[in-house]
Amino acid sequence: MRHFGLIGYPLTHTFSPDYFKKKFALLDIQNVDYESFESIDIDAFIKLIKARKLNGFNVTIPYKQSIISYLDELTPKANAIGSVNCVKVAEGK
Repeated sequence: MRHFGLIGYPLTHTFSPDYFKKKFALLDIQNVDYESFESIDIDAFIKLIKARKLNGFNVTIPYKQSIISYLDELTPKANAIGSVNCVKVAEGK
């Protein structure tokens, strides 16, 4: 099973879990899940990513900039704008 999600705060307005569940079904992508993870503490997310063994996640407000200091690499575009929307978790990183 591959695990994906959304980190941010607040997430009461998000439609991402429903969107991705429908998208996975439409494309017949199996053995995946997508959840929202709401917290006001960025350090809690880092622990959660490891504990839940997330394969990737979307980032929303207020963490689009603060997540950068936790990442090993940035795409040139993310580096240029100083903001991140999607994170791929690579094995061993």
